[in-house]
Amino acid sequence: MNFFGYFPVIVLVFVYLCISVRKIGKIRFEPWKIMSAGAVLVLITGQISFKDAVKAVNPDVLIFLFGMFIVGEAFGRSGFIYHIAYNLFSKARNSDTLLLFIIFSMGLLSPFFINDTMVIVSTPLIIYIAGKYKLPVKPLLLAMAFSVTTGSVMSPTGNPQNLLIALNSGLENPFITFFRYLSLPSVINLFMIFIMIKLFYRKDLKRKNISLEKDTIKDPHLAKLSEISFIITFLMIFLKIISVFAGMGDIFKITYIAIAAALPILIFSPRRFEILKNTDYKTLIFFTSMFVLMQSVWNTGLFQKITEHFNLNSVPVILLLSVIISQFISNVPFVSLYMPILSHMNSSPVHFMALAAGSTIAGNLFFLGAASNIIILQSAEKQNEHISFTDFSKIGIPLTAINIFIYLFFLK
Repeated sequence: MNFFGYFPVIVLVFVYLCISVRKIGKIRFEPWKIMSAGAVLVLITGQISFKDAVKAVNPDVLIFLFGMFIVGEAFGRSGFIYHIAYNLFSKARNSDTLLLFIIFSMGLLSPFFINDTMVIVSTPLIIYIAGKYKLPVKPLLLAMAFSVTTGSVMSPTGNPQNLLIALNSGLENPFITFFRYLSLPSVINLFMIFIMIKLFYRKDLKRKNISLEKDTIKDPHLAKLSEISFIITFLMIFLKIISVFAGMGDIFKITYIAIAAALPILIFSPRRFEILKNTDYKTLIFFTSMFVLMQSVWNTGLFQKITEHFNLNSVPVILLLSVIISQFISNVPFVSLYMPILSHMNSSPVHFMALAAGSTIAGNLFFLGAASNIIILQSAEKQNEHISFTDFSKIGIPLTAINIFIYLFFLK
């Protein structure tokens, strides 16, 4: 293939660089604009057809995000988010215990609440907590990002790629299998997040005493609807788990969770149009563009050629390829392409667990490795809080190396 044939890969590298730099002089690179420019560029140069670009966009992901963005917006505008903050973190008496509470509450809720849902609701919550108690925002947001990703490893419903593995791997009891192989290494990795954040931000996160107090609800009616949405989300996730056990996982789509959670707000809140107006459409554009660009990158065949030189049924290889290639084509497409390979080789459960762990902790390496990272980035930008590519990767690179070692130790 000639140089132009790998043009989408060059575009993707350019997108990475712009997101990393974020600003040159007075020119500011917003992630959603850069990703959109990349998608347009591969379209107009014929690297992907319009028909294939439309097929590449996953409507279920966009619908899910849209519904949960509505819920998250209602949480913030009603003040219900402060109620959640108090219930989660009121026992913390100093900044160190608060950091541990953030890591383990986010990490242990994400296996059941789906990582993208967690960050939609939790990003404004963490920004609020940091501002109220005069703590640095960046390390707390990074702690949340790494925790949500790591925690979601240990459950079939923690993220979309795990669900894909649970439904198509032939595992007899995926919930038990995931818990058996991945729960202990994931909990150890949550402790490692605490150590890494404290190590890199030891000057900014000096131990200080804090005391969380209850805040008044801004809009009681909207807060009540938010609480109903919160309960519906839990119930729908429980029904989703039951549907998987009952062999009806394909019928009960994840998107139903977000739709059901958003309906009380859209139907009964008089502020529905205000909430819709302020929904995070930029992130939806980002994901739409990312689907197109990633598909064009995959179409180059570069990564298919790379994988030809590896033993694809080896746990170390599965972990490494999952982490690396997920940076370029995203983890869900990678898993969907790798699953048939493992099935054809009559792989054991441990190989599928390596695929789940590797494709998920890929999100701890760089921003584009996980959808939840992008949601955090865009949500933080919306509230004038900025996390650079360097901020993320300086912790993400060593942390991911540690993650791989720990999962490899337990899966060997």
